[in-house]
Amino acid sequence: MTMTTAQERRGVPDPGTVDLTDPQTFLDVDPHAMWRRFREESPVHWQPVSGSPMPGFWAITKYADVVDIYRNNKEFTSERGNVLVTLLQGEDSASRKMLAVTDGPRHREIRNLMLKSFSPRVLEPVVAGIHRRTRELVELSLEQGELDFVTDVADHIPINTIGDLMDIPAADRERLVEWNTQTLSRHSSEDSALDEVMARNEILLYFSELAAKRRRSPGEDVISALATATVDGRPLSEDEIVFNCYSLILGGDESSRMSSIGGLIAFSEHPEQWRRLKSGEVGADSATEEVMRWTTPAMHFGRRALVDVPVRDQVVKAGDVVTLWNSSANFDEDVFADPYTFDIARTPNKHVAFGHGPHFCLGAFLGRVHVNAMVEALRTRVARIELTGPPQRLYSNFVYGYSGLPVKLTAEPAA
Repeated sequence: MTMTTAQERRGVPDPGTVDLTDPQTFLDVDPHAMWRRFREESPVHWQPVSGSPMPGFWAITKYADVVDIYRNNKEFTSERGNVLVTLLQGEDSASRKMLAVTDGPRHREIRNLMLKSFSPRVLEPVVAGIHRRTRELVELSLEQGELDFVTDVADHIPINTIGDLMDIPAADRERLVEWNTQTLSRHSSEDSALDEVMARNEILLYFSELAAKRRRSPGEDVISALATATVDGRPLSEDEIVFNCYSLILGGDESSRMSSIGGLIAFSEHPEQWRRLKSGEVGADSATEEVMRWTTPAMHFGRRALVDVPVRDQVVKAGDVVTLWNSSANFDEDVFADPYTFDIARTPNKHVAFGHGPHFCLGAFLGRVHVNAMVEALRTRVARIELTGPPQRLYSNFVYGYSGLPVKLTAEPAA
């Protein structure tokens, strides 16, 4: 479905009138058409903001510029925040305490420490468990017939994997999923910003108590590794341990869930791609990459400029907030042929769903495994996907995803 310029312009607001801080924008506007207009007319776009310590921010929408800035940790920093909501407050309370908002040697040291727990070799036994858990949940959903794919299936997979890696008691995991969703997004505009703050505080308090227990009695889990680790001969601070646990539970759960849900919708809406997957014409690995590109759960990440930096025909001034829109870059016509086609055989497919550069997502391997396991389980066990109601979108300018998805899944006949 290639969009013509005339089709795009119909009902697509001028970039100068779009408010990228308002979650409602992402519910009201066709995102593909909106971003295409940004890329064509204002690829380095200044958005003024009122009622914020920051006067506004830059929106970067072309793939090449997004990747360049992701790589450039000399002239741009993550330490003042890495998403709009914190960047526009002027500072992130987790700055220099959480890996995502730490730069320089400290970032490398803590990243290397955490990578030990997330390397493919260490996670090898975990992969089989993810596939088994996903198959079991899909089997249960087939017995139900009609269900909510979000709450009955997707919510139970990544949280249990990361829960196992962090040795989080099973009874606590459902609460963490709910707090997670409230922290990064809202179910609707009726939810308050206070709910987000309260949910974040609940997660931090929870991990503070759990880390204290692991310090006294460490195990083989990720929290114990952080609680007992030393960097330059000194243990991590309490804040560093707690904020990095918080980061892991957010990153490890949310994007995998949203990609799996969005992938199911994509297969239901593109029967030819579903046929190609089912027939084995295209493998699950290739399909997984296209699902990640197509869904792009983390719509943006952000940086602050440390010095004046020219970007195309603009100059980003020292101190300016810069937002890198993955959800635009992953559909840039200069990089992806026929980008608005869901093509599970797409190659190459160098999407930026996990970011890029020094802050490339620590859990990217695990995220791919989760989506791959879902694609495989659907391919082998499900004959037909039928949406029985409209998907319920999250209210967010950061997470593109869903809080509800009523579906009917029909099982393959027994062999």
